[in-house]
Amino acid sequence: MSTPRGARPAPGSWRGTLLVLPAVLPVVAVLGVGVSTSALQSLGLMPLVGTPRLSTVAWTGSDLLGPAALSLAIAVASTVLAAVVGLVAALAVLGGGRLVALAGLLTVPVPHLVGAATTGLLLADSGLAARVLGVQQGWPQLVGGPWWVAVVLEHAWKESAFVALVVAAALAARAEALTETAATLGAGRWRRLRHVTLPLAAPALVASSGIVLVYTLGSYEVAQLLGRPSPEPLAVGAVRLFGSIDLAARPQAAALATASTVLCLLAVVVVGLVLRRLAAWR
Repeated sequence: MSTPRGARPAPGSWRGTLLVLPAVLPVVAVLGVGVSTSALQSLGLMPLVGTPRLSTVAWTGSDLLGPAALSLAIAVASTVLAAVVGLVAALAVLGGGRLVALAGLLTVPVPHLVGAATTGLLLADSGLAARVLGVQQGWPQLVGGPWWVAVVLEHAWKESAFVALVVAAALAARAEALTETAATLGAGRWRRLRHVTLPLAAPALVASSGIVLVYTLGSYEVAQLLGRPSPEPLAVGAVRLFGSIDLAARPQAAALATASTVLCLLAVVVVGLVLRRLAAWR
């Protein structure tokens, strides 16, 4: 609940802030140093070789809008699909779906690198799915294709389990009693879902989806293994240029990394604004 204007915050809120400071300050310090170093390198003020000189060539001499749009499109598509599947899975878990809960618990600890390799073996032109279905000719180009389908499906599969566990945990504490009360008052199944379950699940769904969005924006291994060689998302291009033997490409790599970080920060701000507007969050 928000504090009335002019009133002092409760002592408990300050105490909670002080308790999380030991964990937050090191993270903020490391993140701030990393982002600052990347930004300075992209502007030529911290070169590996040569004299520092302010330059915007790394920003203006390369196409950043295309990779940024591609990164955002992959992240948004993966997040929406993961949110939908995760919400349905969470409702199934609360309804007694033990197999769904077990599948989610087994999916979460699987590394994305292993998931990407498995997805490639499953969805490639000569993969397991094509062989089982007997489609040797005309199989859609899901891996390395123009629409980045395998990349989106891998992220959605992995992160939907995370969304499901977060939403199920949030609903388990409050939804049952309120749903029973609504049923006692005569509300049907769909009305209880619309007016009780979904509003209670919204904050957890938005928060977990925001985490998925930010993670997907900064992820590179799945897109590098399952995506096209060109165009590249921001994270893939940054990693490739950072590992290049040409040291002159380091400012461009720093510019791509900085642009990816800015996108992630903007996503965090948007998610925070959405959470503030949710009645259940307040």
